Amino acid sequence: VKTFGPFGSGHPDNLTMYMDLADGIFLNQIMLQIDPRPTNQRINKHVNNDVNLRIQNLTILVRNIKTYYQ
Repeated sequence: VKTFGPFGSGHPDNLTMYMDLADGIFLNQIMLQIDPRPTNQRINKHVNNDVNLRIQNLTILVRNIKTYYQ
C-alpha cells in the first residue's frame, strides 16, 4: 500500500493514513490498478465518517478481490 499514491511519498501522520485506509476509497483505487476490468459498483468517495458507507466500500473491495482471484 505504501508504494501507491500519497503513502509512497512523504510521511503522512498515522491518523490520516488510517482514515484513508478505513474509508476503503484508497484500497479500491489500488485494486482498480491491479485489475482494471470495469465493475458496476461505484465506491462512495465522500464517506465523512459514515460507518455504513465505509462498509459498502470495503464490501465492494472484497468482491473485487474475490473476482480477481477467481
